[in-house]
Amino acid sequence: MPGDTRTGQASPAAGALDGTVVVELGGRIGAGVCGSLLAQLGATVVVVEPPAAQPVAGKWRHRAQFTAGKLSFQMDSTKSADRDLLRSLIARCDALVVSSEVDGGLDGFLPAGLEAEKIVCDVTAYGRTGPRAGQPGSEWQIQALSGIIETTGMANGAPVPIPLPIVEFMTGVYAAASIIAALRVRGEYGAGQAIDMALYDCAFSAMATFLPRPLAGSKEPIRRAGNRHAMIAPWNVYKARDGWILICVGSDAQWRRLCEIMDRSDLGASEQLARTPGRLARAGEVDAQVQAWVGGRSIEDCVAALNDEIPCGPIVRIDGHPREANLEHRGMIRRLRDPVSGGEVVLPGSPLCMSASAGRAPQRVPAPDAGREEVRKLAAETRSPVAPRGAAQPPKAPLAGIRIVEIGHYTTVPLSTRMLASLGAEVIKIEPPEGEATRDWPPVQRGQGYFFTYTNSDKKSLVLDLRKDADTGVLRELIKDADVLIENLKPGALARRGFSAEGVAALNPRLIYCSISGFGAHSLYAGRPAYDSVVQAMSGLMDVVRSDGVPVKCGISSADLIGAEMGVLAVLAALAWRDRTGRGQYIDLSMQDITAWLTQTAWGEAAHPPVSLVVCRDGYIVAEIGAGRPAGLAREALMGALDLTRDEAVARLARCGVAAAPVRTVHEMLEEPQTAARELWFNVTHGGETWPLLASPMRLLGTPPAVRKAMPALGRDTAAILEALKIPVASRS
Repeated sequence: MPGDTRTGQASPAAGALDGTVVVELGGRIGAGVCGSLLAQLGATVVVVEPPAAQPVAGKWRHRAQFTAGKLSFQMDSTKSADRDLLRSLIARCDALVVSSEVDGGLDGFLPAGLEAEKIVCDVTAYGRTGPRAGQPGSEWQIQALSGIIETTGMANGAPVPIPLPIVEFMTGVYAAASIIAALRVRGEYGAGQAIDMALYDCAFSAMATFLPRPLAGSKEPIRRAGNRHAMIAPWNVYKARDGWILICVGSDAQWRRLCEIMDRSDLGASEQLARTPGRLARAGEVDAQVQAWVGGRSIEDCVAALNDEIPCGPIVRIDGHPREANLEHRGMIRRLRDPVSGGEVVLPGSPLCMSASAGRAPQRVPAPDAGREEVRKLAAETRSPVAPRGAAQPPKAPLAGIRIVEIGHYTTVPLSTRMLASLGAEVIKIEPPEGEATRDWPPVQRGQGYFFTYTNSDKKSLVLDLRKDADTGVLRELIKDADVLIENLKPGALARRGFSAEGVAALNPRLIYCSISGFGAHSLYAGRPAYDSVVQAMSGLMDVVRSDGVPVKCGISSADLIGAEMGVLAVLAALAWRDRTGRGQYIDLSMQDITAWLTQTAWGEAAHPPVSLVVCRDGYIVAEIGAGRPAGLAREALMGALDLTRDEAVARLARCGVAAAPVRTVHEMLEEPQTAARELWFNVTHGGETWPLLASPMRLLGTPPAVRKAMPALGRDTAAILEALKIPVASRS
């Protein structure tokens, strides 16, 4: 298949969703993100714009980003011709993206029972159920209520709102993936369905790394860690002569090597600092020694000296866009004309790097209403009802019958496959003989960690030692019969064992091989270690999130999380492509690409949250003061806030017409009535043990995701899998 030999991307003629028509009505940023991703994957997306006289809010504050690559239809609801055109377009489309709690004026255009035939995805703050159902809620309110703000910032400082619509973006990615899953069901059974996407659910899901101790029963408060790591040192940002650099020392051996590089072998040999517990106890002293070395050098000199041996990365500046060579190399920086301003706008390319049905980078920003004629043609098309491929029966799960082989560790790929398993796929997780690295992360129950258990729900455990020929033979047999292979090893690690993209395609031409790495396989930094923190630094994200001027990583593992979500989306899109063509493909996802794409609303303008952080008697609140809001009245209302509780301050501001929310702790978030009503976590009992599991935020109401089983003990399914493959257990000895 023709493509870009540098990036591995296919020509723009190939689209997984070619022929699919999506109407984007929703005013939320999450709705815009969803529509943009579907457009990149080949769908014809019509974005319905409000009249120019309406106030700019939601996604329209970033019009160029969220209309690029779409058809613009500027609708005037006072005109009968426009109303009729929209109704005809809705009758013609395959899917709609709405935001019901902020798009009330469009309710009359959605006839009752629309979900019986079409996919209707509703992106809202809290979803359709629970005590907050139907209430409007901003990005900042969701960050506050979910614990995201509370867990971001320096250990001894105030919490920090993330000045990007990060939850809106996460919700938009999951919404796009849910629509593709629902389209798969529709193609098989002819049935449409509603999708209930809630920002609150997605924010809860993003807090997974903070939940093990509370879910295990601990009442100990969850503390902010700033840029430090709870279990490793040194791990922090340091000030060089020309900027900031993140350095992450992941082992005692790496510490000794860093000491040699710093010409301080005495520190590496120190009895107090040689082992991780000693360095953690003296983290301030260790940081001072590293800062003394970094402070006299440039960032370039530091990176050269560390030479890929020590994970590190500069805090990439966003100056109109992230200034980073690998992003340019991979085509993530694009310059287009904005017909509204008449000037140039810098937009991200598509992070969906796929060999056969690559994400299409936007080629233009449409002028308002520029797509009206094309919309008329679309609306005039007559389309036969969807003819189901399967028998007339209740629809099965979207991925029923799909087998996925996972070679994943830590967060990114395990989270991707957990979501795919909830959609009905059979997921076989391949683990080394000692088990995946997070199996024993504390807290544990009978030697197995809570985080590992709920991050790998609904999977099977197969133990293989891929250093042995017999076990690579087992993997070869699995690949021959699998639908998807997904991994997050270092680029080239599987190829060195005989499983290159070309090699697995030869074994199984229908296989979808998805690789997720820090900087991509086709990269300037293919061999560089890439922790979540390093990717946050090198994508521009940490330049945006600051505490008293110091770059700070998000408390949630943003790069891991958004990388995992994009993995779900890419696999579903590749399955849609295979359904049409019968062919598999290779997917090369870069977490740096994806995280830089996440920062796009900060490109070309200063990123700062339109909120104030207010200290109250029992914690903090965020209040949306300023930006046209009654700032003077609000500030007067907050006189004496130190004597108010958070809830009292929020209520007082509400009487002034100012939106506000309490900054909840992790424990408080778990006790929120909305958390319980949405059943975002629940207990299951298996083999006499009770484990907490996390619900999927992908709420397909017709074929709901199912989370049923905790991850089993190491290797429990090995014998059964080998028997199904007709491989004698003894032959692997």
